[in-house]
Amino acid sequence: MAENTPRSLQDTPGSFPDENEFPFGYPTSICEDVPGQKFLCSNCNNILKKALQTLCGHRYCSACLTWIVRNNKNAICQKCKEEDPNTLGEESLLAEERAFGDAAINKEISELRVHCVTLGCSWSGIMKDFEEHQSLCEYALIPCHTGCGHMVMRRKLADHLENGCVNNVTVCQQCQCSLPSSEYQEHLCEGSLCKEQKPVQTETASKEKSHSPSSANKDGCCFSEVGCAFRGSKEKIKEHEKSAVGAHMLLLLQHMRQLQGTLCSAARAAHSLTPQPQLNLRSAGKSISELQVPPAGLEFSRDPEMDCFPGSSVPGDESVLQQLVREKVISELENKLHVFENIVAVLNKEVESSNLEILAFRRQSELDQNIIRGLELKIAELHRCLTQKDAGLSSLHKSLLFSEQASYDGIFLWKITEVGRKLQDSVTGRTVSLYSPAFYTAKYGYKVCLRVYLNGDGTGKGTHLSLFFVVMKGDYDALLPWPFRHKVTFMLLDQNNREHVIDAFRPDLTSASFQRPVNDMNVASGCPMFLPLSKLQSPKHAYVKEDTLFLKCIIETN
Repeated sequence: MAENTPRSLQDTPGSFPDENEFPFGYPTSICEDVPGQKFLCSNCNNILKKALQTLCGHRYCSACLTWIVRNNKNAICQKCKEEDPNTLGEESLLAEERAFGDAAINKEISELRVHCVTLGCSWSGIMKDFEEHQSLCEYALIPCHTGCGHMVMRRKLADHLENGCVNNVTVCQQCQCSLPSSEYQEHLCEGSLCKEQKPVQTETASKEKSHSPSSANKDGCCFSEVGCAFRGSKEKIKEHEKSAVGAHMLLLLQHMRQLQGTLCSAARAAHSLTPQPQLNLRSAGKSISELQVPPAGLEFSRDPEMDCFPGSSVPGDESVLQQLVREKVISELENKLHVFENIVAVLNKEVESSNLEILAFRRQSELDQNIIRGLELKIAELHRCLTQKDAGLSSLHKSLLFSEQASYDGIFLWKITEVGRKLQDSVTGRTVSLYSPAFYTAKYGYKVCLRVYLNGDGTGKGTHLSLFFVVMKGDYDALLPWPFRHKVTFMLLDQNNREHVIDAFRPDLTSASFQRPVNDMNVASGCPMFLPLSKLQSPKHAYVKEDTLFLKCIIETN
């Protein structure tokens, strides 16, 4: 998808874009470990910057998506084309309003371990600090702000401005000659003071005053007065002021040095003229008062002109010049103070704007928290509903099992598996008895079940298998005759069909076991000594085979 790639960043030291912008993702070479595919932009294949996720699930840098949509009508996600061209749908259409910020992946990217690949720099840290480092990296190559065309290391910018920059020149007030700023401080003009002196300016400053058509709609940096040539939109200027603090400090230092040189030159010129008797102090004062002198940052332990040429031999004239110079210094300091007050006002506005944004984020966070709490309540309610549904399904499952095993003709065959384990549980008392599924004497007849004690009960405990008959509470008991009168026959089946064990009894009509049930079950009644345990486990019989036995119950319903 080369046609959709706006720009590729070279992964070589010192070849990054401008210090304050990485529009199309970060180069993968800055990562200490190979980044996962989920961290890469589907367009530029660099590490995502301000990641957006489209409806089709792929991720793009914010600037990449904007560029694609702007330059391609009905743009289609290239990743979708590469994966399966036959399944392209509406979700593969790219549009800025159809994408949303992927906060989760942005957070993961901000924690990636990275390092600076600029030659000579040993910085390492995490991604969220990388761009700030790039704007301050001392080894990064940056263009000279005077427009001389040179690329210099940031750490050597001050030296370049002082010694190597062809555009960094100062015009002499007296002789109008242009000198490098580094030589101007030692320059002593031989000409006379001009009656109408022009303010000191550098070629850089004059260039800033001539606006090209392309920059007519752009604003300048608030440090343009000290030589910063950056121009751009308000957003770009904000980013520039945040990221170019170091460069601005260097410009301020350079400007202060130039002003200091101007002051010393003016003082030397005044000193060379004071011995002449025809000197008009008023005109001299007027000329000197028009000179630009250094702003804040210059501290005098004594009079500045005394620093420049000590040992003056004219005390009276010197005191007048000192007074004039002091007044000019104070005036310039007031002007510079006003400039810096404006800068502080701009910064205060930025702080206020940031505070408003923070408050907005906090309000949004509170709204999000309320939404989250509401969703949590809904989830809890759904969880309770699911629990109730699960209980209902379990009950229905048991009912289904009982209905599948139920008999409605008074004949029931009960298969008991894992006899050995269940017999051991009965001996140890863990599970003393077992209940069979319910069965019926007729469709709307009596509801009954069997209860077996594998290790015996009552008189047969420990020696016999005990088998009992239980009358249960049924749905149609109100229509049935009571007490229960039907004959009951028990059978333990020999699985070789040789010798079945059979026992039968008729209900005792006076026993509570055969009256209409009040509770879920009546007291069990039957045969406590149904079969000796020795016979149950005898190899001569096949009552237990493959750890399974069969009990049969027949109720005479006639």
